[in-house]
Amino acid sequence: MANAATEDLSRLDRERDLAFSLPLEDIDPTDRRLYQDNVHFPYLERLRTEAPIHFHEHSYAGPFWSITRYADIRKIDANHQQFSSEPSVTFVDEDYSSNNNFISMDQPRHDEQRKVVAPVTGPSNLAALESVIRERAIRIIEQLPDGEPIDFVEKVSIELTTQMLATLFDFPFEERHRLTRWSDISTASVDSGIIESLEQRDRELDECFDYFMSLWEKRKANPVGNDLLSMLLRGKATRDMPRREFFGNLLLLIVGGNDTTRNSITGGVLALSQYPVEFEKLKADPSLIRNMVAEIIRWQTPVTYMRRTALEDVDFEGHKIREGDKVAMWYASGNRDPEVFESPHELRIDRENARAHLSFGFGIHRCMGNRLAEMQLRVLWEELMSRVSAIEVVGEPVRNRSTLIKGYQSLPVVIKRKR
Repeated sequence: MANAATEDLSRLDRERDLAFSLPLEDIDPTDRRLYQDNVHFPYLERLRTEAPIHFHEHSYAGPFWSITRYADIRKIDANHQQFSSEPSVTFVDEDYSSNNNFISMDQPRHDEQRKVVAPVTGPSNLAALESVIRERAIRIIEQLPDGEPIDFVEKVSIELTTQMLATLFDFPFEERHRLTRWSDISTASVDSGIIESLEQRDRELDECFDYFMSLWEKRKANPVGNDLLSMLLRGKATRDMPRREFFGNLLLLIVGGNDTTRNSITGGVLALSQYPVEFEKLKADPSLIRNMVAEIIRWQTPVTYMRRTALEDVDFEGHKIREGDKVAMWYASGNRDPEVFESPHELRIDRENARAHLSFGFGIHRCMGNRLAEMQLRVLWEELMSRVSAIEVVGEPVRNRSTLIKGYQSLPVVIKRKR
């Protein structure tokens, strides 16, 4: 792989000087520019080193606590008795992206709704899906031009994950790219380049809601399938959901089934471009793919943070967190904590503790689809390694302007096939 992507590394070095010169109270990890420019790590490192439990009085997201150390993040994530997922797991309390859904519910409602759809990523269903994923991965790879520039996000990452999302919903396959659009806009801000106004986003999400309500009504009569809508219709805790709650869960399943996996697929290509020795290591020993998948997900950390809200006054590691305070667990920081991961900013595909990453969360809210995400990445890389000799990044990635989803809008590459 070529090293066009190493500009990322030099940009980080330049930003580090600024991150460590600012007064601590002026650091704002909710600044979306940091993620679009991929320069957030020095700021999170500064917090993790000097103030791992830090109260931000002024930020773009309002006042909140930053939790940046791996061990502390796990403690907060596992403590749903004192730290609530309601009313939202993001900084935004009320809009389309924070409708009621089971990830932003506490017990017992969380488990009651989650267990309804959990079988879609259960062992038997995953076993049945693997051959489908492999067949599609092969078809996608074989359609790629040899030695010509392509957008890897469009041609590979989006295509594979959107096809799977259409399967999970039993969504009309020829219209599957509507799912991609709805996923993109559900977490988009006005300055993201994805939408022009919040009103536009709401209009398009209204179209999403109307479309799925039509599918819901059609499936009501005979909800016997293994698709997510049929599962929701069969579930006692979900079949009579209020409309807002139905839409909240719908958007959660769309984003969860699409954004995180597709961005880890793209992130893996970029990471191997920045660390070409690791790509050579992979070519020499493809059995490393399974561990590499976990390491890519750690390195990428597709969901940057999750928020909780204190249910009561809590003395946490010497800090007084007040009832009602917002608490942000910065997974992107925990996954780069040198107390846990040696040389954490490097990609090491044979890293022994790669699976200890926080990217899927921890505790009762651990990502339901983590095994499906890992399987899609594993199968894709297995098929890439059997057909491709090189993937050269030939230009700068275009990244999301988002604090929540660390992702890519495009990544120009040239793929060279094995001879």
